Amino acid sequence: MLADLGGLPVAVPVLAVAVGYAAWRGHRARAVAVTLAMVAVPVLVMPLKLWTDRAGPLTVDSGYYPSGHTATAMVTYCGVALLLSPLTGRGTGRAWPMPVAVVLSAATGIGLVLRGYHWPLDVLGSWLLCGMLLALLVAALWWIDNRGAAGTGADGR
Repeated sequence: MLADLGGLPVAVPVLAVAVGYAAWRGHRARAVAVTLAMVAVPVLVMPLKLWTDRAGPLTVDSGYYPSGHTATAMVTYCGVALLLSPLTGRGTGRAWPMPVAVVLSAATGIGLVLRGYHWPLDVLGSWLLCGMLLALLVAALWWIDNRGAAGTGADGR
């Protein structure tokens, strides 16, 4: 069941609801940035799968490195956490989305390995690849959140 968290039938609706909610709450630019990060997942993963041509643990078929399900889960759940954090209130209430996202992402990768769908290195490769993608997303979200502050003086003019 954990391996399914990274499948498109689960991840895409979760992301769509969060993106819709963020856009409805007036965070359209943030929603677009997270959506673009998700679009980048197959753009990054598919060429690597073709290039490495790695077989899976229980099959001779190739295309298992890096894990697309792991990448999808990580960008979906961490993207949702980044969208929800500013919307969850003040103080310590803002901290819960990212730990939940990390647990869901890790559970997906572990589930894929335990079920024999992927080698551990397939999952690790996706975590590293998507870690870089999420770092770019965090930078983009920071820029989006702070773009209005540029050019203002100490008095806000």
